[in-house]
Amino acid sequence: MKRVYRGKGDLGVVKKIVCRCHDVTESDIEAAIDAGYDDLETLKRITGVTTGHCQGKTCLPLTMAILARKTGKNVNVTTKIRPPIDPITLGSIARPPGKRSSKR
Repeated sequence: MKRVYRGKGDLGVVKKIVCRCHDVTESDIEAAIDAGYDDLETLKRITGVTTGHCQGKTCLPLTMAILARKTGKNVNVTTKIRPPIDPITLGSIARPPGKRSSKR
């Protein structure tokens, strides 16, 4: 039988990691929501979730699902996603001024 690591001295509680970059757990997010931080922007500031190296690529959907479940709000209203009006490539930013892309 395999033994499960259950966290620092907290036997019997399985740690469910949501944000691997900042080691934020599901219970951390739930506790923050219970304390009144019930929107994504304040959760970011309090827990650090979605602000790591991955910039939320892994933890944003999980965090939004927890937020929706705990608050009863639809996932679509838990955050405001603001994509660029005209998406651009990183290469176009890094290219020296006056140089054109070789792709056409």
